[in-house]
Amino acid sequence: METTLAQVLAAIGEPLAEVRVAPAGLGVPVSGTAILDPDDDPADHPGRLVLVIGARGRDAIRPLRAAARRGAVAVAVKPAGTGTDEELRAAAADAGVALLAVRADVRWDHLEALVHGVLDDGTPADGDDAGDLYSLAQTVGRLTGGLVSIEDTASRVLAYSRSDSTSPDELRRRSILGWQGPADYLATLRGWGVFDRLRAGEEVVRIDEHAELGIRRRLAVGVHAGQRQLGTIWVQEGATPFADRAESVLVGAARVAAGHLIRRRSQQSPGARWSRDVVAGLLEGRVGADLVAATFGLDAAEPAVVVGFAAGTGAAEPGVAELGAAELAEVVSVHAATFRRGALTAPVGARVYAVLPAVDADRVPPALHAMCAEVVAITGRRAGGRVRAGIGSGVAGLAGVPASRADADRVLDAMPPEADVAAIGDLRAEILLDETLARLGDLHDPAAAALLAHDAAHGSDLAASVLALLDALGDVRAAAARLTVHPNTLRYRLRRASEVAGLRLDDPAARVVHHLHLLRAFRSQPTSHTR
Repeated sequence: METTLAQVLAAIGEPLAEVRVAPAGLGVPVSGTAILDPDDDPADHPGRLVLVIGARGRDAIRPLRAAARRGAVAVAVKPAGTGTDEELRAAAADAGVALLAVRADVRWDHLEALVHGVLDDGTPADGDDAGDLYSLAQTVGRLTGGLVSIEDTASRVLAYSRSDSTSPDELRRRSILGWQGPADYLATLRGWGVFDRLRAGEEVVRIDEHAELGIRRRLAVGVHAGQRQLGTIWVQEGATPFADRAESVLVGAARVAAGHLIRRRSQQSPGARWSRDVVAGLLEGRVGADLVAATFGLDAAEPAVVVGFAAGTGAAEPGVAELGAAELAEVVSVHAATFRRGALTAPVGARVYAVLPAVDADRVPPALHAMCAEVVAITGRRAGGRVRAGIGSGVAGLAGVPASRADADRVLDAMPPEADVAAIGDLRAEILLDETLARLGDLHDPAAAALLAHDAAHGSDLAASVLALLDALGDVRAAAARLTVHPNTLRYRLRRASEVAGLRLDDPAARVVHHLHLLRAFRSQPTSHTR
């Protein structure tokens, strides 16, 4: 899959570099990076981001033009001053290449490694997990409202969220620029006992603001595999306070991050995608429950339930098209891990599924419904459109996951327009009715067919009147109220319908046949029915 310049910039962000000009836009694909020294012989750089070292300001104009001629889509330069910055902009615009202005104190090797971490160009095995960590950091930043960095146990920065319009404090700025927490700050945090608490477990540690040290308010949580700490997630407070559920989000994010860090240590390739493929295989019935249980350390016989999440599409919801299953999957994975430690998530087609172990098969816990509602609300606000959640049936073990996933799909397909979250128990009768009608392809009721033909020929509404009566179990007043007509008007329509089509509304068996035939007819033409 191609990585665009916009995606690279989203990972880099402030305070490392900023776009000064992009003649072809930010959607151009970036195939890799290249280092260009002005003294080097010219080489081809098709589709690459070229880092111009050894030349700043006006001196970088010549290598910038050379890189553009050789196929570069973007050039990174360290400006020398305001005046030369304008000249660089003009040269880049004239050459048709994007210009990135890199901070003077950024090391080129750090910047190159960072870009490699997000490019999908056959980079080393841990590149996939690096990209997943950046995606996770960005997701956690959105959910908490803060600035996120993920570090290993040596306080080396592995990934971080983009700063956007919020300025990082001194600790964050120096950590990202140096790719490691500064020794003096780390000593201060160690003296406060922060690292001891992070090693102890999943407790979210709160660090108050210390303006005299250049430290804003922070939340931190240790990333663990059993009793062993793998790293830490730090969140700096931005221009606004943390989100209400920021601490629970961090707990879920730490559990998701643990899988990425374990794969980085074991150098599995490509770990994250392989894991998602295993989960997707379980959902589709292609991968056995025993393999999944062994892979993720789960009990194959433990009860489970599948929740499906679907983003709506269409002209009425243009923002949803930009959400993407990958971004939705990140939000779902964090919240699902918060709800259940052993939660598994994966996209299958346009939908994202969460497999939640240890969930009661007989009823939907309120906490599960609340988790689904929060995912729907967060992703809906982000995309500016509609996201819905369907909770499948509880199953006795992982082997039943495909059946639970099928029920989650049925719920999503049958949900009424006003619902955002629903469970199979809420809609089972409606789902069974839809499936029954779908199987009645050969059903032919001459009376109901004659009534529908009469309405089509005369513009009458007799069939809808009969269906309203049948839906109301023969209660004329209730049916009339639903149709917003007088009961006597409905009685006249019913007599007329019997005369026109020979309906037998006094025969229980005939009523069932009439009802099924009319339901199938109206559900196949939803716009013609106003019930």
